[in-house]
Amino acid sequence: MIEVEPHGAFNANCVGLERLPFPLSFSVREADGSWMINAAAARAGELIDVLTRTANHTVVVVNLATTSFLHEDHQQWRPSLIAAEQGVDCTVHPVGAWASGSIELGEEFLVMHRDSLPRFLSNDWWPYELLLVDVPAGATPDQLDELALAIGTATGDEPVLPRLDGSRFWFSGHDDCYLAIESTDPAVPASVLGRLLALLAGSALVGADGVSSVRVPEPHGSLPEQLIGESPHWIGVVGTASGTVVTVKLSALSRRWRLGQELPERADQVATLDLERGVWHLAPAES
Repeated sequence: MIEVEPHGAFNANCVGLERLPFPLSFSVREADGSWMINAAAARAGELIDVLTRTANHTVVVVNLATTSFLHEDHQQWRPSLIAAEQGVDCTVHPVGAWASGSIELGEEFLVMHRDSLPRFLSNDWWPYELLLVDVPAGATPDQLDELALAIGTATGDEPVLPRLDGSRFWFSGHDDCYLAIESTDPAVPASVLGRLLALLAGSALVGADGVSSVRVPEPHGSLPEQLIGESPHWIGVVGTASGTVVTVKLSALSRRWRLGQELPERADQVATLDLERGVWHLAPAES
């Protein structure tokens, strides 16, 4: 079960001048032993437990931008000050001037235990550029500099993890909406898609009848696995939401969806959440 609240990404974001509800999008491919996922929409804190289940215990906050913590001159706080404000213990690794000019790298890295991430990413602030990667325990300053070099010189089309010795997951999120994930765990794609389905269904229920939050079950792993088996690219929108039943219309795509592309008119599958029974069901869409 996950808790869905009104400030979730599906409620906070919209598409076009008509301000249509933001769709679920999901795309996955395998490259050099990494599963590369592009998806929308979720805050990092809504996914972090999924991403770190098989990750190393040590995680590095590589980049961070936010308007939630600003000095009087409107300059952003350093990430280490944000961590202190959040009550999170971490060590700070300064990034040299040779690397800090990269758009992927911040001026300092935060090195913390993965169990500290939920508190660091708690819901009372909004990072709009966030990059996380795990590293083996005891990473030295030289190794962190090597990590900065590998990330700062990577291209958007190639996997990053094969360049990072011992790392198991990499996350890049923009505006708590669009996200890119790499994982060496083959179970992560289905887990991410299942979590997104639960978040989307919850977004249709939260706020209804004065409900400020709702606990939503995630679909059994076989449901997102079936979808990924049919197509690596999906887009989904809420179909109906009545009482405790929500349907999500899912359309298979030939390539991953990008903002600005029209949503498909036809659906291939319909995922139905019966909140009262706590179950999900997948069925072909009616033609």
